[in-house]
Amino acid sequence: MKQSIFKPCDIRGVYPDELDEDAAYRIARAFGTFVGGVDTLLAGDVRPSTASLKQAVAEGLVKSGCVVHDVGIVPTPVFYYARRRLCIYPGILVTASHNPPEYNGFKIVPGYLPVTQDEIDAIKDLALNQNFGSGVGTIVHREVLNDYEEWIVSEIGRYLSIKDRLPKVVLDCGNGCYSEIAPRVFERLGFSVVRLFCEADGTFPNRSPNSAIPANLRKLSETTVAVGAELGIAFDGDGDRVSFVDESGTFVVMDKAMAILACNLPNPLKHGDKVVLDIKTSSAVTEVISKLGAVPIIEKSGHTYMKTRVICERARFGGEISGHFFYDELHGDDDGLYSALIMAGIVARGVPLSQLANQVPSYATTPDIRLHVNSDPVLLLDQIAAAFPPDRVNRLDGVRVDFDDGWGLARISVTEPVITLRFEGKNEDSLRKVIGEFLRPVPGLMEMIPLEHLNRHNRVKQG
Repeated sequence: MKQSIFKPCDIRGVYPDELDEDAAYRIARAFGTFVGGVDTLLAGDVRPSTASLKQAVAEGLVKSGCVVHDVGIVPTPVFYYARRRLCIYPGILVTASHNPPEYNGFKIVPGYLPVTQDEIDAIKDLALNQNFGSGVGTIVHREVLNDYEEWIVSEIGRYLSIKDRLPKVVLDCGNGCYSEIAPRVFERLGFSVVRLFCEADGTFPNRSPNSAIPANLRKLSETTVAVGAELGIAFDGDGDRVSFVDESGTFVVMDKAMAILACNLPNPLKHGDKVVLDIKTSSAVTEVISKLGAVPIIEKSGHTYMKTRVICERARFGGEISGHFFYDELHGDDDGLYSALIMAGIVARGVPLSQLANQVPSYATTPDIRLHVNSDPVLLLDQIAAAFPPDRVNRLDGVRVDFDDGWGLARISVTEPVITLRFEGKNEDSLRKVIGEFLRPVPGLMEMIPLEHLNRHNRVKQG
């Protein structure tokens, strides 16, 4: 079993070269030992390798004395719903989320809060040393998918107005976990639905399971325009992330989608409500949130960090630019279908999505710029941080420096000698200025940045 499969937020690797049934069994034994043989949820996604890995996990949990509540092959948000519905919080979900089909992995949840790095390290040590507890567990099969469908239809049905003309939507399920249930839910609520890649197939034959990349959604954009739909929706492989295209087929950048959702929650934001945003989020979103009287809170990028902060702050909403959106109504959980239905309800009020997106300020923002470095990346980030006043520096996740007209961010990869940079300016001129100021303490990095990031930004057509 390769130690490299243990990531900061989950366990993930190529099947079977890096992650196989033996590793799955040992990880499950370690997890069961760690949680003390308690009742544990088990589920999986639609990938071809999931069935055998899930069986190995079940055997490992039972050997550790756990009562395994198997909820079957379901989207990740249904797994989260089962935790809330059954009040069983420890669990293992067999999924590689948005990774390519040759990958698989485990989202592990030892208790009520998301897993921490220390907990992953402890489970890794138990698995590697095979220092397992033993017991006599059992497997109970539980049906939750139908309950989830009824719950979400009822929940969103209260949000939709009978006065609204429900729009035509294109659903690109990407052959993932939402392929069957998402179109059915939309149709039950009265939407006109055009289906795209809505046959579950874990080889993902039509597009990458990563729905956050605009290039993966070209067919969705074309279809939305061709059929005259008012909204295009794309889910990732396991359904916890969602992306949108407007009526012209234009990809709505995550920052703007985040702002639109936050400003139109089923229970509107009130003065003093907290909203958690990941550190890479555009300043435009914090400005929009602040104008509503809500309090934006910046958190480290990463699903488990964001979700933990939303729960602990009792925030009303959380947004990550990878397409995870978190809701207080869901006990801090993220749910791609829930977000998609809220966005469809917003569009149903009659204002085109393109117009809603245009109401959110557009700033000049680079994509993530990955640079392989020969020097110690920690030392490079320390040099950047030391060059600016402390009140402008945020060390929550790497180093972020805020300027009057933008910000720069440098983060370190946990697996390779790579620094990831991201910059934002109020306009193109200020963006170039921010890049120059941020990298002034480390001129070698400035020389490594591809010229296109210095001369233009946001190459993809986006709203």
